[in-house]
Amino acid sequence: MTSWRPTPALVRACLLALGGIAGGIVLGQEVLVVLAAPFVVLAAVGLASRPRQAPRIVARIDHHRLHEGQGTTSRLDVDDLTGVEHVTRVGARTAHVATSPTYGAAGSLVADGLPGLEFSPRRWGRRAVGAERVALTSAWAGWRWGPVDLPESGLVVLPQRAPYDTRAEVPQPDGLVGRHRSRRVGSGTELEGIRRFAAGDRLKRITWPVSLRTGELHVITTRAEQDAGVWLVVDGLRDIGVSGGIDGAASTLDLTVRAAAALAEHHVRTGDRVGLLVVAGDAARVPLGSGPRHLQRLHGTLARVRAGARSTAPERLDLGAGAGSVVYVLSPMLFTPLVTATASLQRRGASVVVIDTLGDALDAPEGADRLALPTLAARMRRIERDDRLAHLAALGTPVVPWRGPGTLDTVLHQLARRERVPKVRT
Repeated sequence: MTSWRPTPALVRACLLALGGIAGGIVLGQEVLVVLAAPFVVLAAVGLASRPRQAPRIVARIDHHRLHEGQGTTSRLDVDDLTGVEHVTRVGARTAHVATSPTYGAAGSLVADGLPGLEFSPRRWGRRAVGAERVALTSAWAGWRWGPVDLPESGLVVLPQRAPYDTRAEVPQPDGLVGRHRSRRVGSGTELEGIRRFAAGDRLKRITWPVSLRTGELHVITTRAEQDAGVWLVVDGLRDIGVSGGIDGAASTLDLTVRAAAALAEHHVRTGDRVGLLVVAGDAARVPLGSGPRHLQRLHGTLARVRAGARSTAPERLDLGAGAGSVVYVLSPMLFTPLVTATASLQRRGASVVVIDTLGDALDAPEGADRLALPTLAARMRRIERDDRLAHLAALGTPVVPWRGPGTLDTVLHQLARRERVPKVRT
């Protein structure tokens, strides 16, 4: 059990006081006693200021769930500060977590308030923060309690809320609770046209200006408002590139997770039902749902993504999407099994959009030797990837690189027009 112990300063004051007095008496030198007098005072005051109670220290974090770039504060709770004059705390460094003060060390007088440590996570995922050492010092720096080690706390860092919005409609909405226009006439607010009154039409649909002008009753027709079943397929098989957090370069997994978070937030807030499938070593699946709580579940699942190959081949995965579904496959498309699974979805009738999250991961740095083996290997991988994407495009699967707002506008408009084209069925 930790107890109050004398500081080196108190030990030195006691030794100098005793040595000066003893030397003055033995040698008969009064000057030694005079020189030792200040140390006698310091030793006497320090010994008299020894605290009697052992305090209990607990560190708590204001927020345990944050988005990238947000911050939280770790605060100390001490049950008894009697006799304590100064508090010192030193926090452990954590990867992808910025600390204020910069080196994680803070101290202050009790009269000025207990010192706090501020943490700001710079990358999504689970971060362990709050592991630190705390020491208390009594008045006149005579006694010290600790340092004691405080346990770390888990911090869930959600992907950054990337700015994303689109005015394009999903190709095949299904249901009757969202805001997307249906391809059929029904109850809604989107104007479809004006036609003559027929038996069964509601009287409130009559448009009197047109009826008075033509001499016949006319009614307004609208399109039904529907929601869409949107699936997000996240490729977590590999993480290519070095992540610098939100302040530096982004790896392929950074782009994938942040793009998935932006798409999930956009579609949930527009009333769509969104599902998630993570293709990785620790695969996760979130069924279709809607609402703020479902959005939190989606973001929490994305924050737990870890890169790693899985035992089951991705081409055998049931992505849970059939005809009438909209599937966003977020992947750098560097692995053939996932490309095969994407092509299978397209053949089953789903509206599949591949969002390319490779970014600059395979680009050679400036000044690199183009004939060096790493550069040649990267160029070969890019050629193979371009060949896979060409095969997907031949099947009718659009591939678009992730660029934030407006990324999918053109693609979704094209898919919506394609869905309206009459099809020959056998």
